[in-house]
Amino acid sequence: MLLTVVAIFAVGIAGQLLGGRLRVPSVIFYLGGGLLLGEVGIGLISLETFGAGLTTVVGLSVAVIVFDGALALRLDRIRAAETASLRLVTIGALITFVGTAVPVRLLTGTDWELAALIGALLVATGPTVITPIVNVVQLRPHVSAALETEGIVNDVTAAIAAVVIFEEVLLLEAFGPNTAVAFVERLGVGVATGVVAAGVTYYLLREELLPGEGTRSARFTVLLAAIGSYGVADTVSAEAGVAAAATAGMVLANVDIPHRETIEEFSEDMTLLLLAFVFVSLAALVDVEAVLGLGLAGVALVAVLMLVLRPLVALISTTGIEQFTWSERLFLSAVGPRGIIPASVATLFAIELAAGGDDAAAATLLGAVFIVIFATDAIEAGFARQIGDALGVTPMRMIIVGGGRVGRSLATQLESRNEFVVLVDDDEDHCETAREEGFQVVAGDGTDAATLQTAGIDEAKGLVAVTGDDDINLLVCQTAMTKFGLDDVYARVNNPDNVEQFEALGVGAVDEPQAAAYALDNQIERPALARWMNDLGDSHDIIEIEMTAEHIAGKSIRELTDEIPGGCLIAEIGRGDDAHVPDADETIEYGDQITFLGDSAAVKKAVGRFHPHD
Repeated sequence: MLLTVVAIFAVGIAGQLLGGRLRVPSVIFYLGGGLLLGEVGIGLISLETFGAGLTTVVGLSVAVIVFDGALALRLDRIRAAETASLRLVTIGALITFVGTAVPVRLLTGTDWELAALIGALLVATGPTVITPIVNVVQLRPHVSAALETEGIVNDVTAAIAAVVIFEEVLLLEAFGPNTAVAFVERLGVGVATGVVAAGVTYYLLREELLPGEGTRSARFTVLLAAIGSYGVADTVSAEAGVAAAATAGMVLANVDIPHRETIEEFSEDMTLLLLAFVFVSLAALVDVEAVLGLGLAGVALVAVLMLVLRPLVALISTTGIEQFTWSERLFLSAVGPRGIIPASVATLFAIELAAGGDDAAAATLLGAVFIVIFATDAIEAGFARQIGDALGVTPMRMIIVGGGRVGRSLATQLESRNEFVVLVDDDEDHCETAREEGFQVVAGDGTDAATLQTAGIDEAKGLVAVTGDDDINLLVCQTAMTKFGLDDVYARVNNPDNVEQFEALGVGAVDEPQAAAYALDNQIERPALARWMNDLGDSHDIIEIEMTAEHIAGKSIRELTDEIPGGCLIAEIGRGDDAHVPDADETIEYGDQITFLGDSAAVKKAVGRFHPHD
């Protein structure tokens, strides 16, 4: 047993390192490592390895994993894609359930009860596979929020629905009103237990009633909230523990608790270890013969899920939501891998079915669930970064060093134009405020190269230093330009005497006193224009782009009347140092800098037509 546990952790940690090195979700390495350690490979792991303790080990591990995922679901993040998220966990879940159960029945010839069980299990995506994807593919907040909310909620409902179908329908053959009652009862027990656990934890943390060092006590108290809520709820009602852990995490995510940063780091570290352990272990227990035994029926099931159901769910869930671009909708359509919940619950149910003498049902259950897990994890998770790159959903980021009022105001303006903004600050209060306002934040010293790398400067299109200290801003700009070769660097200059130093480096310097004077002058002399400029990104906008549409090059503005949306006009054309207001007969050439002015929607359409690669 000792050698086995060491081998599992070794494979799991190696998978994490490889995933980080190759920028590939680590889950595919867990699956491969598990197969290597199982009966398909060297035979180190089998069902007898864990004995009766398998259910407990898997259950507690899942509790921590689900809790950690829920701990990141703040309401402001969910609101970033609340309509899409709601559709994904309601209409989307129902379509996936029915759309999976029917082909399972038709393709495998199994009975409807088992088909419904498989359909319920395969609704779940989950944080175990979604979080690694979000970490590798930097998505805009509303896209990642939709994926993560779907993963957490569907994990809970899928686990409970599967247990209800297994116990009430498959074993007792008692489908009816009691089935719905059993589902609501388990969900209610889980939610109530999770709320109580979170409430007790919140009281202990806020009142500082914990013994010993506060930070360490806080970490272990929150861990106890995860496994304690799971254990109590699951004892009362099977699989209610998953709902309890998720609820406890979501409640604590949305209240003000001390030591939040260190708690979240501890929770993430625990999750990484347990995720590796459980995924490798379950992969090792897979009956490969059952998977292969499905043959063409298994391939057809995977095709239906990946090529029909997932795109249908994604498109329905994002229809009419303007913030989702077509590229982002297609990315959601292409990414829906399955994780720990279907793997663990299917394994436990298959053991019970086999013990009852129904080997055929056990084989069909394991085969159908694991062929989908293998296929979706290998293709959708394994190639998530390449899919994202091909679709162009990974935005070039703007890094803002300084999370005070100026930095947050600038971030708001940039995000209103769909820029991907990362705020960097070493002040804990600034970081907390920025997070509460929904920004992505990296806590650290912006003059430190390692901090800038964490913020993603290697993939940044620009950096802005806006702290109140010119020396810090200058050092940040120097680091970005000399160590990372970033060209587009800007800075707030608090002392006018320092402007020349910044400009000598090639930094776009904004003299704050002069900027304030210009703003006041506009308010006095041009109040209507000043109000219009201050509301940019609301109902109107000004955007400058490089003209990259080949079919437009060489045509005059008069000839391009149909290409310029109503409510928008070309305010300026720049060629090198020459920037001017064009007339109707001016010809637009490839590479011209064009400034559009007008209604936000019209400006956005114009940008898409004149700069189609954006």
